[in-house]
This record gives sequence, C-alpha cells and structure tokens, in this order.
Amino acid sequence: MSFRATGFVAGLFLFIVLFGANPAFSQKKKKKSDTKTADTPAAEKKEEKKDAGGIQPYDKVITNKAKTDDGLFKVHRIDDKYFYEIPDSLLLREMLMVTRIARTAENIGYGGENIRNQVLRWQQKEKKILLRIVSFNNVANDSLPIAQSVKNSNFEPIVQSFDIKAYGPDSSIVIEVTSLFNKDVPALGFDDARRKQYKVTSLDDSRSFIENIRSFPINVENRHVLTYKASEPPSNASTGSISLEINNSMILLPKIPMKPRLNDQRVGFFSQTQTDYGREDQKASATTYIRRWRLEPKDLEAYKRGELVEPKKQIVYYIDPATPAKWKPYLKQGVNDWNKAFEAAGFKNAIVAKDAPTAAEDPDWSPEDARYSVIRYFASNIQNAYGPHVADPRSGEIIESDIGWYHNVMNLLRNWYFIQTAAVNPDARAVQFKDEIMGQLIRFVSSHEVGHTLGLPHNFGSSYAYPVDSLRSASFTKSKGTAPSIMDYARFNYVAQPGDKDVAYMPNIGEYDMFSIKWGYTYLPNAKTADDEKETLNKWIIEKADNPVYFYGRQTFNPIDPRSQSEDLGNDAVKASTYGVANLKRIIPNLIKWTSQNGKDYDDLNELYGQVLVQWNRYNGHVRSSIGGVYETFKSYEQQGQVFTPVPKKIQQAAMAYLQKETFATPTWMLDQEILKRIEHAGALDRVRNYQAGNVNQLLESSRLARLLEAEAALGKQTYTILDLFNDLRTGLWSELPTGKTVDAYRRNLQRAHIERLEFLMKEEPEAPAAGVRSFAGYTPIDISQSDIRPVVRAELKKLKALIAGAIARTADPLSKYHFEDCLERINNILDPK
Repeated sequence: MSFRATGFVAGLFLFIVLFGANPAFSQKKKKKSDTKTADTPAAEKKEEKKDAGGIQPYDKVITNKAKTDDGLFKVHRIDDKYFYEIPDSLLLREMLMVTRIARTAENIGYGGENIRNQVLRWQQKEKKILLRIVSFNNVANDSLPIAQSVKNSNFEPIVQSFDIKAYGPDSSIVIEVTSLFNKDVPALGFDDARRKQYKVTSLDDSRSFIENIRSFPINVENRHVLTYKASEPPSNASTGSISLEINNSMILLPKIPMKPRLNDQRVGFFSQTQTDYGREDQKASATTYIRRWRLEPKDLEAYKRGELVEPKKQIVYYIDPATPAKWKPYLKQGVNDWNKAFEAAGFKNAIVAKDAPTAAEDPDWSPEDARYSVIRYFASNIQNAYGPHVADPRSGEIIESDIGWYHNVMNLLRNWYFIQTAAVNPDARAVQFKDEIMGQLIRFVSSHEVGHTLGLPHNFGSSYAYPVDSLRSASFTKSKGTAPSIMDYARFNYVAQPGDKDVAYMPNIGEYDMFSIKWGYTYLPNAKTADDEKETLNKWIIEKADNPVYFYGRQTFNPIDPRSQSEDLGNDAVKASTYGVANLKRIIPNLIKWTSQNGKDYDDLNELYGQVLVQWNRYNGHVRSSIGGVYETFKSYEQQGQVFTPVPKKIQQAAMAYLQKETFATPTWMLDQEILKRIEHAGALDRVRNYQAGNVNQLLESSRLARLLEAEAALGKQTYTILDLFNDLRTGLWSELPTGKTVDAYRRNLQRAHIERLEFLMKEEPEAPAAGVRSFAGYTPIDISQSDIRPVVRAELKKLKALIAGAIARTADPLSKYHFEDCLERINNILDPK
C-alpha cells in the first residue's frame, strides 16, 4: 500500500544496515515456566526480558495497519508513527541530506531556499542505529598512511540514536524515526543564524508534526512542520512563534564518485573546497573542485576522433504540469538552447526539456523523485526564478536540480523590458506584452537559470567586452546579443537610441558560455586524475586570456572592479549610462500614455514610474564604482601583467563629472507633476533625497576611501586621490555657495546628507561584514581612527564652515539662508561636541 500524497513534498531518507544473523525471526514468546528455571542465570533472564521489550517480531511492529511506501527503502506509517525499514546493504553508504524551506511565513526566507547540505550515513552499534554526519572538508587517499590520522581528526558527530525495533526480510532493519522529524533536531531544522536573529528558545512539540514521508528509488523525501517559540519573530509577532514547513531530501550518493575537475578562478564555476592531506605539497593543501554533471561519451572512440557524440546519460529537465501551456515551449527552448554550448565540449543532444508524464502515462512519476530534474512552476506573487542544484560533496558531481519558477517573474520581466527598451522599442510600450514577446523573455530567463544548474555562476564582467556603441548596431547585436555570456546580468539593450534600426534587445548564450562549457565539460579520457587535466585546461585559458570576450568577473554586490557589475552594459559606464538616462528622459513624458487602460486605476503607472527611478539609480551605481575602483584580472605565473590595477585617473574624474550632472543636480526631468499627482499626494522630495543621500554615502564609504589611500601611497598624484574626491564632491554639492544662488529643497536635503556623512566618518567605525561575505561585499578593511580619513574629514568640515559662513551674507532667499545657518550649527557641533 502507499500513503503518497500529491503536491510539492520533500523529506529525508535515512539508511541503516545491520551485520550478522537476525535472531528475532525465530523468537517466540515463552511460557512463564520456561523462562524461570533453576539453570537460567539471573543476568540472562534479565537480558531476555529486555530483548522481548525491544527487538520484536516483524509483524508485531509493522502490523496490518501499516501504510507502506517502497523505494530506496520502505517507509511505514502506523497512525502518527513512522518507521524506516533499511536493507543492510545501505549501511555506511553515503547519503546527501538537503534541507530546504518548503513553505514559510513572511520575511522568513522563501520557498525552496536551501538551509544546509550535509552527508549522512547510518551505522549499527550493537542494538542501535546511529545517524552520523560525514565531513569531506579534510580528506586523504585511503591508500596513504596519513588517511588514518585524517579519519581520527574527523570523528563523525551523531545526530540521533535509534533502537532497532525489528528485523525484516533479507536482513533489513526497522527503526522508528518519528522523533527525528517532530522534535528539535538542529541538523534537520531551522538554521542557527536565524534562530539567533529571531531569538528562538525551543521547539513547540504540540505544534510540530510530520506531513508525509515518501520513498523513491534513490531518495527518501520528508516534509514536516516545525513551530519554534521565538521572542522576536519577523512576522505575526502576537503568536510569539515561528512556523515553517521543512523539506528534507536524503539522496543516495554514487558508490564510485565521479572524477573531479579542479577549479580555476579565471573561469566561472560553482565550486567546493577540501583540505587534502594526501597531496605532495609540503603543507595542507586546499583543493577546490567545480560542480558539473557527469557527462561521458557514449562512443569514446568517435569522441576521440573529434566527432560530436551523445552522452551516456542525457541531462533531462521536465516541465511542471502546473505550467501554463502557452509558456511551456519557451521554457523548453531555454533548456535546449544550451546544446550549442555542449557541442563545444564534444557532445550532441546533451540536454533536453520534456513535458512531465501524465498520471496515465506514468502513475509513479513525481517531481520529488531525485532521478528527475524539474522546472517547478509556483503560483506565487514572488517576482523571481532560481536555479539551484544538488552536488556530491566528494566530487562536485551535480545529481539533480529543481528550478523554481514563480508566476510573477513575468511582472519583473515586464518592468525590465519596458524601462530599458520602451524609448526605442514599440513592443515594450504597454503594461501587457504580446505572448510572443513575453515568451522570448521567459526563454531568456529559462536559459539563465539552467546555466546555474549546469554549474555556472553569474559572470558580471562579461558585458564589459563589448564597446558601448556596438550595442547600437543591428548586425552586431543580432549576432552577439548584449553580452558574451547569458550568465551576466546584462538584461536588455538600454544603450540603443531612437534611429538605431533593428537592434537586438536581449542577451543570448554567447561565446563565453560556450568556452566555459567546453572548459568544464570536455571529457579528457587520457587523464586519470584531476591533476592530470591541469595542463590542458590551463592551456585553453591562456589561449583566450587576452580576449575580453572570455573574461570572467565574479559577482559582488558592491563591486571593487567596475567592469564586474550587475545590470550594466558595455565597456564605458559613463557613455552607457548617458545613453540610458537619455532614454529614461524620453520615457517619462510618455509614461501616462503607454500605461493607460480604460477602467483601470494608476497602479501600473505608479509601479513603472518607480522603476524609472530605480533604473536611474542603477546608472548612478555603475558610474560610481569607477571611483576607488580596482581592476581585478586573475592570472597564473606565465601570464604577463598585474592582477590588481587601480582604475585610471581620467576614468575616475569622468565618473565624478557624470555624478555631479546626472545624480546630484536636481533631477527635474523625473519630477513630472502630471505623473506625481496621479500616484501620490506627497513623497517625491523624500524619495529623491534617499537616492541622492545613498550615493553620497556610497562615495564616502570607508572601503572606497581605503582603496583611494592605498592607490595614492603606491602611485602618488598619478591616481585619483582622496583629496580629489573630497574637493570635487564639495565643489559640486555646494555649487551655490560662491554665488549666493537660491538652494532648492532637493539640494538642501542633499547638502544636509553630505554633512551627516562627514559626521559619521568623524565619529563612527563602520561595522565590518561577516567574515564569510567580505569579499562578496567588496569590503576593504581600514581603521578610520588610525588612518588619514579623519584628518581629511576634519579639514573638509572646516573648509565647508568657512564657505558657508561667507555665503550667508550674500544669500537673499530666506530658506536658503536658514539652511546655511543650520548647516553651520551642525558643523560646529561635529567639530566641537562640547
């Protein structure tokens, strides 16, 4: 019998093995007189009594009330209790446990979010089964003497211990696992960081329960609801608790791991790192492997001859049956588009998308079955899609992936395409696109997310390869798209101007993508180990190293290298952003007309107007990153040149000039009263202040100032210095001071924000990001109190004080005069807090 439920379910599979014969099968209940004889020692009588209450006959434990689901091993449900029946062949087999949030309340992650991955295995210890966590952080080849030392230094923690309840047929073992899922087992539940953040104290057993457990051929899936008592829950605070549904998947790992491929930071791949004590290096060596699917040629000899060969096992993605029919072809095409990249690695038909079978075609098919990778379609207002994967931590082999596709990602695509192309693209001038247009947008996102599931991270440096003006060429863009990699966030062609006929607006799978797939997936039959592949792989990189099309720029959210940014296009941020702002200025006067729909309110107008401001601020960020920027080009010893090079002075000066003109000058073009009075009674003043103040704060962040100081110490006046930044910023932000010109409300806000930031630098030490995200955060450490920053800020405040004091007398506008007087008081309080 089966107790499988339909829907999005996931769980945990736990494997246990038992050696030796099974005495329970022949055990019978003895009569009272049989168990108390003069010849039976007291200790033996006691042991028999204990066994009788512990290990029971199979049919006494798994009764006819049991609802059974068979797969990797049998899962039995009896009332509200769950039992695993594990074949002894699975004892000590390594299993990957993937713990995800299935459903959650507001502000507590998102459905599908991965909490942790860990390897588990089951071990018998006398009459108990231990569930242990296996680490591959430290490794050594089993044949080496040091392997025993590594093993002794990596004692495997025990998650939980289970009594053996019964022995089943073929030496299988029965244990009850109910408490593993409805009690607080930290390894399987909420992560430590959010427990601390929300001040979780304990699990409320009365509000925690198992939804279901399902068994499949290579995995067991568990879904359970956990309710934690919390003093600071992020939503529904009146309950004093957090409830969420956890999805635990335990997947059987291959007996023989795939041959791994060593990572190289010059090519973008997701990776995993081990410390290998078995290498010849005279130190503990960190070994990093890329993550990739196991692709092996079906016909090895033909592959060696250079012919395109099908893989032994094709990568297959199934389309969720819940997907609207009209979008299925586009999602499939986004998958199938990757075949041209795999051809660069010598494979044909390497990847394919298929409709999921119907219940009539295959009643046992399920998206929770780890043998199947699925593009899951969620009826949700979340504007996102994501492409995770599950990988073997021993080798980096990707085992399966479920892409999450939220219905409302279409609204996100509508906003991007409208704001970035409507000035020149009639197809984007509507709040609802034609199906063909939306379909092509879906295809683009599908390809991008599939790229992640193939092991490819974002390549934020890719779009820098193309000259800005080439993006205005129809022949260039139709051939090459907007960037050499679809894994960049090079969304849509905001550079194209009116009159640029027939330009392409979207990115495609490009030359970099083909190269990265070739580098990561080409099968090298003559290489027995990962080290044997290094020479060939390095040669391929060196051959492309001087071509910017093959540049990999890692993702950060506060870029040090201005070439590697989100949402940017082209090799000149000032020129590209100037084109982009020109298009935004064309959109604003037409926004009411292009969003109008009879009988509807102004919600779309409000949303798209907000998107105009967001896009304007993106351009500000693209340009700002050049100031204090450092080009980061990873190299090996045989490559010429430096790895880290400060952005040239002229580029930084041009960036500051742009910011003064387009960021800090009052953006009157976006203050269209015909729009504003349709969407709000007030708000524009504070909204502009927030954007402008944010840019001031980002320009004067400690990490950027640290890089400017470092560059000046190395290059002197050849580079853009911290004094250049402060002087240029003051001259632009306070341009009214020499003339006594009236300062408008937006500029007054901006000038106060400047003083507030200077005050922050005088008084505060910014908190460093967590150690694990500092590189991602673009963090450059500096002790402000022991650096030149504070003396420069103090001098800047004194200069401002003198300039403001001189301007008060020649300022006729009362509000401007009051503003300057207030600024003087603020500066005096900073310089002399007493």
